[in-house]
Amino acid sequence: MREDIQKTKLEKLENIKNSGMEAYPEMCERTMKNAQALEKFDEITDEITLVGRVKSNRPMGNVVFAHIEDGSGKIQLFLNKKIVGDELYKLFAKNVEAGDFVQARGVLFKTKQDEKSLEVREWKMLSKNIRPIPTEYFGLKDEEELLRRRYLDLMMNPQTREIFKKKNVFWQTVRNFLVKNEFLEVQTPVLEHTPGGADAEPFVTHHNALDQDFFMRISLELPLKRLLVGGYEKVFEIGRCFRNEGIDREHLQEFDNTEFYASYWDLEKGMKFIEEMYKKIVFEVTGGYETEYEGEKINWDIDFPRVDYFEEFKKATSLDLSEEVSIKDLKKKADELGIKYEKEYGKGKMIDTIYKKTIRQKLVQPCLLIGHPLEVSPLAKTDPKNPKKALRVQLIAGRSELGNGFSELNDPIDQRNRFIEQMKMREAGDAEAQMMDEDFVEALEYGMPPAFGFGMGERFFSFIMNRSIRETVIFPGMKEK
Repeated sequence: MREDIQKTKLEKLENIKNSGMEAYPEMCERTMKNAQALEKFDEITDEITLVGRVKSNRPMGNVVFAHIEDGSGKIQLFLNKKIVGDELYKLFAKNVEAGDFVQARGVLFKTKQDEKSLEVREWKMLSKNIRPIPTEYFGLKDEEELLRRRYLDLMMNPQTREIFKKKNVFWQTVRNFLVKNEFLEVQTPVLEHTPGGADAEPFVTHHNALDQDFFMRISLELPLKRLLVGGYEKVFEIGRCFRNEGIDREHLQEFDNTEFYASYWDLEKGMKFIEEMYKKIVFEVTGGYETEYEGEKINWDIDFPRVDYFEEFKKATSLDLSEEVSIKDLKKKADELGIKYEKEYGKGKMIDTIYKKTIRQKLVQPCLLIGHPLEVSPLAKTDPKNPKKALRVQLIAGRSELGNGFSELNDPIDQRNRFIEQMKMREAGDAEAQMMDEDFVEALEYGMPPAFGFGMGERFFSFIMNRSIRETVIFPGMKEK
């Protein structure tokens, strides 16, 4: 059936060409957008030229009613055989169909049904559609198919197009907020000799010109902190990161991320700043301070409470991380709680695994999780009040981690030792443990000022949209059929 429809479309394409009209012309004229024509309807008396994709075509005797849609909106076309001429009328009535792009020149008027329309004097084809648009895309619910052919989803579903308009607002709000606060936007390399800044398995690629392997970056952190060494006080980047991990509602292998670093800021100043930034983002994207995520109402118009990691861990497990807690103790507790883990997990990974299955499951309203164990924070300063704690903050809401920040570690000796511990974890089988970055340690040896740093990915946008992260990426990676 679909092959027959395509054959008919190709015949109509030939009819257009045989008439002497180009089916795919280079030149196009438009005097205004459809929405402008509707908005200024009473003011416009001269002829105007509109363009758009044909959404419907309804021949009725000697007249045709059609709708075209551009990026601004939809408007009705009215073709009268006596006005447009017999040849152009028949060509439109018999060969133009939903999916085609056309240009139409005429005057605005209202139909008997009081619909604002364009009475066409002349039209031409801009692009002839030759493949049938699947009727199932009208209201299709199959997420896999919608993502696989996103262009059809965008074509048929205005609500999908609206998501990506809001995503643009999201990133522009982030950028404007940071620039307003005197941060310098920079771009750092995607290809790195040593990946760092996060616990994640990297992608590997080969650089032909240099004849060596590179890693695709898993975060923006270490290059940006090198810039603090170089003398910039406030820097940020919005860029793509890549992590060779699984796909779920919150994770993709490639995603947009932003990180900012501010010299001479401490953790307290950083936390006040990010609370203000998150509230600003939510309001600009949604128009208010309440969002929904997986059935829960999230209220952002509050003072974000501070949640102490050690205190909550002790409540959930009876284990006091301020004291000596062994890997054996942690695995025993995980077994008691029915929490799965891999046998090669080190102490930090075990703590983190238990935390995610206990503490995090109770954090629904926005809060700032602070005082993380040093074992899970290899790039953060040690808390001078408790050497087992890191000066770290995570913004949590809806049981999801939506941002991560540190009072940045700037002691090169301490940093080297922590990288050494991470490398031991890699050798034990943890593919996500961080690698030794000699160049970064060397940079720290030249001196980096005390600083606060924070990172936030597009997971936060998908969160406030109450969608999976794949739904908020225009063309997510998909397994071939």
